[in-house]
Amino acid sequence: ERARDYLHKTGRFIVIGGIVSPVHDSYGKTGLVSSRHRLTMCQLAVQSSDWIRVDPWECYQDTWQTTCSVLEHHRDLMKRVTGCILSNVNTPSITPVIGQPQNESSQTIYQNNNNVSNKPTAAKILGKVGESLSRICCVRPPMERFTFVDENANLGTVMRYEEIELRILLLCGSDLLESFCIPGLWNEADMEVIVGEFGIVVVPRDGADPDRIMNHSSILRKYRNNILVVKDDSNHPMSVVSSTKSRLALQHGDGHVVDYLCQPVIDYILKSQLYINTSG
Repeated sequence: ERARDYLHKTGRFIVIGGIVSPVHDSYGKTGLVSSRHRLTMCQLAVQSSDWIRVDPWECYQDTWQTTCSVLEHHRDLMKRVTGCILSNVNTPSITPVIGQPQNESSQTIYQNNNNVSNKPTAAKILGKVGESLSRICCVRPPMERFTFVDENANLGTVMRYEEIELRILLLCGSDLLESFCIPGLWNEADMEVIVGEFGIVVVPRDGADPDRIMNHSSILRKYRNNILVVKDDSNHPMSVVSSTKSRLALQHGDGHVVDYLCQPVIDYILKSQLYINTSG
């Protein structure tokens, strides 16, 4: 939610959906529980959201998938399902930015005030597209390319899905961004694709300053403009949220775990006896 709010404030984006993709069981991280449990916990965590969904594709593969391949999967899936243009951050599109007249390059595409005209706009249409995309699963529906029409629009022409430009960005904490600087940890070709073609949205975490991190990587410096660092005017609690801290809190019976997890997830963890020492 924090990342979406920031992207809207920039005036450059309209966020129509968020995807949570739990990693494959063979990722090999110490303490990683079965994907069956992780998928359930993620679904419980976002069950009240009208724009975030959990996607099991990565978990259901035969083996671990790279971050790059997961991004490419979702890009290709949405392109096949909707027929939309999915752009790369470095590839200029011939399609005008959604909601922005071709002759006014400075107009923002996200507005939230009472003075906005009631005339149907691409931004309003995109909201309906978002409702459809939020229900997309991992199997392509049996449909051909089709025309999307806003039934409330009195337009001489129709808005087609393929005229709507979509972009997929990787959302992460600055601690993951810092891992890009560890020699040999990431495939350099993958890093080029992730940062150079897709782009990254970074939520700052304690002890991991994004500006400092970017100065320590030639690839991050090269594509600095493709890295959006979430900033706001308040000390947001997201900066101290940590899955590692949550697991340790559970292991030690620390009641502060409620600061990190919603109650349905805590109930599931207790019921399934996850992350909890048997002696506790």
